[in-house]
Amino acid sequence: MLRIISLNLNGIRSAVGKGFLDWLPQQQADVVCVQELKAQAGDLSAAIRAPAGMQGWFHHAEKKGYSGVGIYSRHEPERVTEGLGIADIDAEGRFLQLDFGRLSVVSLYLPSGSSSEERLQIKFRFMERFLPHMAKLYACGREVVVCGDWNIAHREIDLKNWKSNQKNSGFLPEERAWLGRLFDEQGWVDVYRRLHPDATDACYTWWSNRGQAWAKNVGWRLDYQIATPALAATARSGSVYKNQRFSDHAPLTIDYDFQR
Repeated sequence: MLRIISLNLNGIRSAVGKGFLDWLPQQQADVVCVQELKAQAGDLSAAIRAPAGMQGWFHHAEKKGYSGVGIYSRHEPERVTEGLGIADIDAEGRFLQLDFGRLSVVSLYLPSGSSSEERLQIKFRFMERFLPHMAKLYACGREVVVCGDWNIAHREIDLKNWKSNQKNSGFLPEERAWLGRLFDEQGWVDVYRRLHPDATDACYTWWSNRGQAWAKNVGWRLDYQIATPALAATARSGSVYKNQRFSDHAPLTIDYDFQR
């Protein structure tokens, strides 16, 4: 069994202070993808770099206290790819790929467009350039899973208040259509939705810090594991962990019956 977890940490040092490193070994995961490190290489302690039987690889943003992604693994990868080779995207630390045998695991942090019109346009520009990269990944001949915070709720059942959010970034028609192209045109599989096609309240992975959203479970499903069809077909269970909170996101765990 291959267990993969994805979690936006909203600051790795903050998450560690909330028990992330104590929780991590208890999950018996093979690979853990993390996003929004908000830390530079020099900020990471030895315990953060290599927690209990795992080793971490990281792609940091140039801007201090901002963005960044990482992958923890129990196994040494054969290849590590930091970034997409696109300067402005790579400056924000949004893509990290580890290759193990015939399996590739990606930690992705797609930009949020909610803070300003400028950031929304940056998000759209990222999406435009990332779509062909996803097509290349799909066609590479390996089994691939892209884990992370995609900052898009795909369907109405993926957020609590979909009617009032149709003009807000994260649920704009253009964003949803773009995500749909990955599934309908390129052939990628939304693994959680394959396992839980009708889940609503249980599917949310992010809650606003406003208006008691967590307490009322007024959430969004923004975190996905998106996989090539053969890998997705081996998924046996998927769940969102809500017993502890390490950030404003919750961990998404998928178990695959897959041999690397």
